[in-house]
Amino acid sequence: MEQTEADLIAAVLRGNAASFEPLVQRYSPRVFATARRYARREIEVEDISQEVWLKAFEKLKSFRGEAPFEHWLMRLTVRTCYDFLRGHQRNRESPFSDLTEPENDWLERFVTQPETASENADAAKLLVEHILERLSPQARLVITLLEIEDRSVKEIAQLTGWSVPLVKVRAFRARAEMRKILAKMATDKYL
Repeated sequence: MEQTEADLIAAVLRGNAASFEPLVQRYSPRVFATARRYARREIEVEDISQEVWLKAFEKLKSFRGEAPFEHWLMRLTVRTCYDFLRGHQRNRESPFSDLTEPENDWLERFVTQPETASENADAAKLLVEHILERLSPQARLVITLLEIEDRSVKEIAQLTGWSVPLVKVRAFRARAEMRKILAKMATDKYL
């Protein structure tokens, strides 16, 4: 007979650490998928995931059961990813020459003929990844949640613990930061 999440959590809180394993097995794919959006290298994804599970185990007593365990866990995951971004400052500068030929071509087409730039979506996707890597941690978190994961402002506020107005301000600033990075990349290309 399979135990419910509430039963498993209660057992862990009573000292039965082995009852945490089914929760890890059930939600690890979702935690990994979320971490993969914030870190590119597999070792970083694994580190983030391990950190999420350590925090989840340590903070399990703070889970009140008012919302599903999965929501609580995903909130913890997003916050851990944000901590990772801040700690590793993913906004490293990389020269324009680091772009591949298709990315280079796509950017050139975008600058000279924006209406034809919708072709070659793969190159555009790689270019977006380069831009995301240059964003500040807050900007990258907001853009990833808002534009890539297609979450609402209210959901982002719940996940991050920020107020709704603060999410809107950070989204505005993140978009401006992206435009600035894209403009700098285009300027560097033609200077």
